Amino acid sequence: MAKKDKHDDALARNRRASFNYFIGETYEAGIQLTGTEIKSVRLGQITIGDAYITVRDQQAFLNNANISPYKQGNQFNVDPLRRRKLLLHKKEILALDRAVSKEGKTIVPLRVYIVKGFAKILIAIGTGKKNYDKRQTIKERDLKRELCKNLKNFH
Repeated sequence: MAKKDKHDDALARNRRASFNYFIGETYEAGIQLTGTEIKSVRLGQITIGDAYITVRDQQAFLNNANISPYKQGNQFNVDPLRRRKLLLHKKEILALDRAVSKEGKTIVPLRVYIVKGFAKILIAIGTGKKNYDKRQTIKERDLKRELCKNLKNFH
């Protein structure tokens, strides 16, 4: 039996990230969550489409990620869009901070998944694409789709 890739069971994906950014170096970070939040995440009730990462005071934070309130959580539920601390090594945080200080770079969340019971997020350093880059991406995707369609019809 082949070893399962830990990114296959993603609970949330940021599909727009590869369209809007050139993805560079990636990092895996833990997310500091409350008890009801991790229960919601395990149920897949998280969206990171509008989320972004900031670095402040040598700490990284996940902003604008929506974790729906846990149904049985009642008074223990917190704000769904609150800022959450990311758990990274100091060297990784400094590398992210240096990368973001360059013009046109940002830190983009790519996917959320569970590893050994802990919520992890895959983040990357992204460079913003221009409109002509996005058009090129669309063109390549359409060509690939057409090629796959022709191959299916051929067999």
